[in-house]
Amino acid sequence: MTATTHDIIQSTVKPVLVLDSGIGGLTVLREARVLMPERSFIYVADDAGFPYGGWEEIALTERLLALFRRLIDTHDPEVCIVACNTAFTLAGAALRAEFPNMTFIGTVPAIKPAAERTRSGLVSVLATPGTVKRAYTRDLIQSFASQCHVRLVGSENLARMAEAWIRGEAVSDEAVLAEISPCFVEADGKRTDIIVLACTHYPFLANVFRRLAPWPVDWLDPAEAIARQARRKVELIPGAEHPESFDFAIFTSGQPDFTTRRLMQGFGLKIAM
Repeated sequence: MTATTHDIIQSTVKPVLVLDSGIGGLTVLREARVLMPERSFIYVADDAGFPYGGWEEIALTERLLALFRRLIDTHDPEVCIVACNTAFTLAGAALRAEFPNMTFIGTVPAIKPAAERTRSGLVSVLATPGTVKRAYTRDLIQSFASQCHVRLVGSENLARMAEAWIRGEAVSDEAVLAEISPCFVEADGKRTDIIVLACTHYPFLANVFRRLAPWPVDWLDPAEAIARQARRKVELIPGAEHPESFDFAIFTSGQPDFTTRRLMQGFGLKIAM
């Protein structure tokens, strides 16, 4: 292959943009990179708006629309992965309507696969309060899990705990257990056997969850399924290679701390200033 041909191929390979309110979307980025090694990635942490769970619906939708206007105009990505259940269950339809020429891969609670896998029929969905109260989430239950008993558990604190944990800060067992305990249900001799992790931050704490759980359950992490869906939507261009330059991360606050910078380096991301 001549250098000219190689350059032409590389020029057609647009980046994949991944957005989350914080660093939880790194769980999705990690899986997406495995399946799309030829693509560069732009990771956007809207830390100035973190956490999304407490936002009013109209205000958060307007924020996301304005943010994506800038991001799409500046970076011209191939697709956008919204790696946040709260954001996509709220604003996914509005984003697709506002940007009809852009492909959005959303993150929604993995209720359908949970309903397919459960043996006891007792499923819990561990999410942010914003995801729990969405009609979108309840529609998923009605459509795919009507034969199950689904408990929705909205955690006010776990996203912050997961951010602290992945940065190496101490998080007490008691605090984590208080957040996950409502997920464990016993009824008519049966027990919860699947817990859906409906926030991309939560898989960072999965090993802690397993250690503290009163009995073994299947913790359902949707990151791999999101990445597979993105791969289906992103054309595989023969001869394309991952660019030599690092992928990069954008923090909307413009002020990621030292620990966060080190974490981004560990994920092979340089900070865009």
